[in-house]
Amino acid sequence: MKRLLLLGTLALVACSQPETLAPATPPERPSILLVTLDTTRADSIGPEAKDVQTPAFNALASRGRRYRFAYATVPQTLPSHASMMTGLYPAGHGVRENARFLDASHPLVAERLRTAGYGTAAFVSAFAVARRFGLGRGFDVYDEDFGQDRAERNAKETTDRALAWLQNAPTQQPLFLWVHYYDPHYPYTPPEPYSTRYAAKPYLGEVAAMDEQLGRLVEAFEKRGMAAIAVVADHGEGLGEHGEQQHGNLLYQTTMHVPLVLAGPAITAGMDDTPVSTRRIFHTLLDWAGIDKTQSLVANERERVIVGEAMKPFLDYGWQPQVMAVEGQEKTIKAGRLEVYDVVADPGETRNVAAQRDLSRLVRATLLEYPIPSTKTAEPPATLDEESRRKLASLGYVSSTAKPVIRADAPNPADMAALFPILDSAAALFVAERYAEAVPLLEKILETDPTNLDTALRLATSHSSLGHDGEALTAFRRAQAIAPESSDVRTYLALHLARGSDWQRAVPMLEQVLAETPNKVPALEALALVRERQGNAAAALELRKKLHTLRAPSAAELLAMGNLAMQTEQTPLAIESFEKARALQGPAFRHDLELGVVLLAAGRLAEARAALDRVPRSHPAYPMALFKRAQVSVLLHETDAAARIAAARANANEMTRELIAREKLFQ
Repeated sequence: MKRLLLLGTLALVACSQPETLAPATPPERPSILLVTLDTTRADSIGPEAKDVQTPAFNALASRGRRYRFAYATVPQTLPSHASMMTGLYPAGHGVRENARFLDASHPLVAERLRTAGYGTAAFVSAFAVARRFGLGRGFDVYDEDFGQDRAERNAKETTDRALAWLQNAPTQQPLFLWVHYYDPHYPYTPPEPYSTRYAAKPYLGEVAAMDEQLGRLVEAFEKRGMAAIAVVADHGEGLGEHGEQQHGNLLYQTTMHVPLVLAGPAITAGMDDTPVSTRRIFHTLLDWAGIDKTQSLVANERERVIVGEAMKPFLDYGWQPQVMAVEGQEKTIKAGRLEVYDVVADPGETRNVAAQRDLSRLVRATLLEYPIPSTKTAEPPATLDEESRRKLASLGYVSSTAKPVIRADAPNPADMAALFPILDSAAALFVAERYAEAVPLLEKILETDPTNLDTALRLATSHSSLGHDGEALTAFRRAQAIAPESSDVRTYLALHLARGSDWQRAVPMLEQVLAETPNKVPALEALALVRERQGNAAAALELRKKLHTLRAPSAAELLAMGNLAMQTEQTPLAIESFEKARALQGPAFRHDLELGVVLLAAGRLAEARAALDRVPRSHPAYPMALFKRAQVSVLLHETDAAARIAAARANANEMTRELIAREKLFQ
């Protein structure tokens, strides 16, 4: 069984032979449209949905095959999409929560289709599935333009972009188009007329507005000719049921039961009550393209057991890992204890019948042998820059900053549901650097979950950032008591010390951390700061160089690199760093003096002149800018060189007065 779990699709869900033969696939390959509906509950869309009208989805359902019991593999956006694009459960592809990176060793459906001659394009609506996380491989076009300083766009904006591409798409080859809609995600702010129409239930208003755009998209796509269409949600939304307002933490039907409809070649219209996993979207698309029929939904093959997981509370807080197994109409959740629900007789999962059920051998084996992730996964990816973290936080996604403390008596996440909104709010405030507001929430979390290492470290870091030295040290001692051997605690304590008067204490701590984990980004940052305070610019520069190989530097980090490169006379590196910082900051760039100085040192006189001319009179080192500009003027043989020398003399300060007196160019 373990071998099956670790191979290929993790198909511990052995498929039976189809009961009936599907119609033969036409020899002409259809164009394929995949539409993924973010955060869309199964009961919020379709003919049976209450209090909402979704005519576009209903029209597809009436002529396609709709699955009454389709299940997401995980209740988070990126890992769920990774399953659909690879055919693997999260334990197979390794993306167990958002903000992780899909390894290139896992072939994507777009790669397979492009190799088979399909034109491929994707139009996504949120940063959570940005190209950088690994889903872009195989797409000729991957449109993720959300606008400046935005992390998402609405369904109309995405549809407009997709339709514009369709108008100019090649007609001589079949297409694979993936469109991702993000609208029903919190906060729920549907456009008019849906905002007014669904004022009492804005979540449903978001779904209805999204459905309108689905209709536009399907109509335009089908005008091209033979089309195969799959519409599926990545996960649902709690809406307060089982104590979960949003998603990502629990495995109940609210977030795992999703809509799925297929329409196109070889699809027999009607309702299918067979439980299916959304990971089989991968196999179905390959079947439509004539590449591989294995495990395709087109052939109506059945899976004995459907698997799902929710590992975020385990990876972030050290709570019980959660695994789901669905066999027929019975769903079992393992999270320290077992919960069993008859999802047909009890769709709200209000009656746990575990005591009355004898689980099948396959379900027991599935729950026992499903791979639990390593807590190393909890570490923030080194290549995730601060801008990416802020964008994810704006979407409600904030991962832990430390490895959790794992213990046998860890709580079941379902029992901790009251903390979810507080955890989310505290994490968002922390990422936004609103530390004073985060502190009381972090303290409240620790009252309920005193061994939550991530929260303890965030509390200590918040006090440190606020300049509360005593409170920070108390919080760090608390974190050390929770995890005495944690390198994360040592790292963040060293960061605190490195910023204060006791910074020398940080040196051996940081050196020890980096000896154990050479690529630990926070430790590299802190040691670089310490080396600067020691006056060792060369060592600080080498540390920053290493940092920049691990993740994209921010503008502030580039400026620090530029200054260190100036001090160590590494002029080309200084120029490169300042110019990259200027490109990132635009009009906010305030280091034209430094840039002009290093450009002059490199003999790039025209560029130095332009940089120095941008230095404003209000700059505290404006006399130096005048001095350097006069040097450039002489070297370029400008007609006003004498006037510039005079201006430098007239506005000289103590430093530049001596430099001017010694400057041979001015004599």
